[in-house]
Amino acid sequence: MNYRHDLPSPIGTLVLLSDGAALTGLLYPGHTTVALAEGATSDPGPFQDAVRQLEEYFAGERAEFDTPIAPHGTAFQRTCWEALQAIPYGETRSYGEIATAVGEPGAARAVGLANNRNPISIIVPCHRVIGADGSLTGYGGGMAAKRYLLDLESRGSTLF
Repeated sequence: MNYRHDLPSPIGTLVLLSDGAALTGLLYPGHTTVALAEGATSDPGPFQDAVRQLEEYFAGERAEFDTPIAPHGTAFQRTCWEALQAIPYGETRSYGEIATAVGEPGAARAVGLANNRNPISIIVPCHRVIGADGSLTGYGGGMAAKRYLLDLESRGSTLF
């Protein structure tokens, strides 16, 4: 069974999804992957750990997540998402740097597409990926949310 919980946050309501054992989605309303929430049963029970960790993150008290996650995607997408989790809190990487990290130099566009399909935003920190010139680039939650998350982490990066 799939479960859903809507969580108010400083960047808007987040849609959390779970298979009952792990978080399978952390989505923004309107994001291309929000269709994953269709048919899920509304129940906050499976999300207590994830909610606590997200609240701590938004309060500047948490830099890493350890709630179980199970993102669904292709092998390449999952490899990219694992590389995103290796980006330290308060730091950024370019799409090209992620492509090199996953052994596919020159595949920056493919990394961008994988980021766009990331079903577990924030915890799998696709917001930490920027353009090669240091510019902010597209983000499923919108550019204001991306800027907010990067600013939050830059303020808190000296605390951890």
